[in-house]
Amino acid sequence: MQRITISIDDDLLDTIDRLSARRGYASRSEALRDIVREAVTREQSAEAEDAPCLATLTYVYEHETRDLASRLTRAQHHRHDLSVATLHVHVDEHECLEVAVLKGSVREVTTFADGVTTQRGVRLGALQIVPAVGHAGHAHDHQT
Repeated sequence: MQRITISIDDDLLDTIDRLSARRGYASRSEALRDIVREAVTREQSAEAEDAPCLATLTYVYEHETRDLASRLTRAQHHRHDLSVATLHVHVDEHECLEVAVLKGSVREVTTFADGVTTQRGVRLGALQIVPAVGHAGHAHDHQT
């Protein structure tokens, strides 16, 4: 492991310290390593559109929006090959939250997520992509 020195402004350092305390990091170094790893993973995912990934797509939608629930269901059935599981939560009498666990290429997952989150009536949407890597950094498939 290498030791480095960085210069950082006081406000940003305060933010890192609050993050470290909230998440329970033992040191600033651990927090910064995780922040850098997350940025590297995000960058690699964006560059590798054909790479396999796992992802969660989380979105909130107004279930009373005309035909939205059926459009979302059709989109999921149309790309059933990407779907691992979906969790549906009734937030209140007007809104639902869904979390879809997806598996496919970065391009396929991103295209699917864009198609869902741009629907009229979908208020919030977030896609979290995790590269599908197994042992020693190689793509890994658990199917037999």
